[in-house]
Amino acid sequence: MSRIAYVNGHYGPLSEASVHIEDRGYQFSDGIYEVVALRNGRLSNEEGHLDRLERSLKELRIAMPMHRRALQHVMRELVRKNKATNALVYIQVTRGVARRDHPFPKDAVPSIVLTCRTLPKPSPKALAEGVAVISQPDIRWGRRDIKSISLLPNILAKQAAREAGAYEAWLVETDGTVTEGSSTNAWILTKDGVLVTRPRSTSILPGITRGQVLKLAQEAQIRLEERPFTLEEAKEAKEAFMSSASALVLPITKIDGQPVGEGIPGPLAKRLRELYETYLAS
Repeated sequence: MSRIAYVNGHYGPLSEASVHIEDRGYQFSDGIYEVVALRNGRLSNEEGHLDRLERSLKELRIAMPMHRRALQHVMRELVRKNKATNALVYIQVTRGVARRDHPFPKDAVPSIVLTCRTLPKPSPKALAEGVAVISQPDIRWGRRDIKSISLLPNILAKQAAREAGAYEAWLVETDGTVTEGSSTNAWILTKDGVLVTRPRSTSILPGITRGQVLKLAQEAQIRLEERPFTLEEAKEAKEAFMSSASALVLPITKIDGQPVGEGIPGPLAKRLRELYETYLAS
């Protein structure tokens, strides 16, 4: 894939793309981002991602840098220029360039950057054998529902997972409940056969893939509860899996080194992944 980026109205080589040193995204992490998967030339769940982008901007009181239709045109033009078929389209919007000062600047114009890179996919081994997660304290701020570019706690958790030989880190509150993964949503199937995931709130990012998995589970008449679950409950579950735009539904077979269920991908995770792939192909 040739690497072309879009920065504030201009397309150009990624290697030459840049923003001003006093952009508030660089100075304060004062901005949001969104990631849309391109599969077989189609943008997946595009409207849901753009709805979430607009909501995050509204929560931070940052104006949309362009009309939604114009942004959709830029996304497609970026895909075309990158000759992409399966990719991730990354969108970042910040409050803009201003003299470094904590309060909102009065006249700053929002900055927007879009990039496009190859869509990463779980390996055949990960799908066949499942992956491991470790638990980490959730030290993030209280508005996790905003897709903020301030991701330092997530980075630290993901690095801890990599150093432990795990695929992902599940973040755990002081009360012992799991919120979500460092870049994924978390799910378990209880001993009683109930699919459980944490409900939407300021405690988690409302994953677009998560929302679609919920719909598919409801349509398939799978017993479902949106509620917090503890790390100990997860370790005793029949199945566990994660969801995200890039991984879709990925089975988890170890938590903190302890096998989940029989230690192999379970039938529900496989079924939901198949249902999701069918949905994407429709």
